[in-house]
Amino acid sequence: MEQSGHEWVTREVAAPRVSFHTFKSEVLGQEVSYHMYTPAAYDAPEARLPVVYWLHGTGGGLAGIPVLSRLFDGAISGGKVPPFLVVFVNGLPGGMYVDWQDGSAPVESVIIKELIPHVDSTHRTRATREGRLIDGFSMGGYGAARLGFSYPELFGGVSMIGAGPMQAELVDGPRAGRRRSREVLDRVYGGDQEHFKQVSPRAIAERGAPRIAADVLVRVVVGAQDETLPANRAFHEHLAALGIGHEWREVAGVGHDARGIVVAMGEEFWGFYARVFGEGEG
Repeated sequence: MEQSGHEWVTREVAAPRVSFHTFKSEVLGQEVSYHMYTPAAYDAPEARLPVVYWLHGTGGGLAGIPVLSRLFDGAISGGKVPPFLVVFVNGLPGGMYVDWQDGSAPVESVIIKELIPHVDSTHRTRATREGRLIDGFSMGGYGAARLGFSYPELFGGVSMIGAGPMQAELVDGPRAGRRRSREVLDRVYGGDQEHFKQVSPRAIAERGAPRIAADVLVRVVVGAQDETLPANRAFHEHLAALGIGHEWREVAGVGHDARGIVVAMGEEFWGFYARVFGEGEG
């Protein structure tokens, strides 16, 4: 189902303990889809669990759902992290997790104003900021930083993996190149470089540094062989200069690969989730 050329309802992905859902968006006037992973602990009728909002990279992320859900399930069943739900957000193949300048794709508004309240009202969630963590890969890491820093009252933890675009200007992205960067700037940000800067994680962090530093656990992870490493390193230094404490990790031997990051980090990866949700809490 598409509106203005945007695929707000994706196909359903089949994977163990993963379900497909839609909700009616008042902002769009149509249905929007998402997938959800539920651990075995959720089978207990009294269980109320925290939620990870997972933001996919460019392309839509459907192929990654079975892979990631297995990793989540293995970590939980292996006792590496307390159980949690995972919402695989539909951020559109190139939605950038921002309200588009021309109004055609209000991705941020749909997620913040509608998806999160819908999930809390229809699933047994721990509906507090301490019960929500936002994480994402590539474009999704950029989105996790944008949304997590913009709404610290909603998220207790913000994690970004191989995030991009994290550079100060959208001119020549490390993966996108000059031509595609220009296309994204025109399509999403109205061709306005100043608008891109103002809605970027860098500027949002500057405006909200005291609250973010005081209340939000933050992690920045990137593969040592990832083309986005220089931009992510610069963002890490930017956060440090703003006084925003965070975990910074360059993962040796890994490129632009979400699964590779999770596997290479092992228990260290899940330790961040455990700290956000509270070790041993269910």
